[in-house]
Amino acid sequence: MATPTRNRRAEILDAAAGLFAARGFHGVSIEDIGAAVGVSGPALYRHFRGKEALLGEILLDISARLREQGAATAALPPAEALSALLSGHIAFAVQHPELIRLHERELHNMPEQDRRQVRRSQRLYVEEWVNVLSDLHPDAPSARLRSAVHAVFGLINSTPRTAGELPPEQMAGLLERMARAALKVSAD
Repeated sequence: MATPTRNRRAEILDAAAGLFAARGFHGVSIEDIGAAVGVSGPALYRHFRGKEALLGEILLDISARLREQGAATAALPPAEALSALLSGHIAFAVQHPELIRLHERELHNMPEQDRRQVRRSQRLYVEEWVNVLSDLHPDAPSARLRSAVHAVFGLINSTPRTAGELPPEQMAGLLERMARAALKVSAD
């Protein structure tokens, strides 16, 4: 069972993520975050060093979750692995467009060490996709596959711009069909 401190940390992280996504990192004060969870702003310092630490933990968690999801597909046959990668990333994007928006807008506001860790995790996640695609398209150059993966991430991560226009299940289906089409890469 989670401890009260862990629950409070999660509550603070969720509130901060929502506020940062809605108003931008610089548009949110520590007092705003405290008020969102029913405590004073300074009370947050019992859980986090400051706003930058909050942002760092939020964005590190996003990258870690996706990376773990990708790594979990390594033992699957390539077609199943691709389906798992697509459904996992699409589900995250459809369910959490505010976190995608936050990542796009605020990565540069993270402490440098955290930013490097996020980038490393992202590179490893991309390579999980490239490895699966290499198995499915053995004649395609890795650079082409990597470019296709980045293009698909751009497609899937466009959800903040269209959030609410389609029901989530329709959006997920549309994104999957489009992503699969984009991933049909050839060696030429």
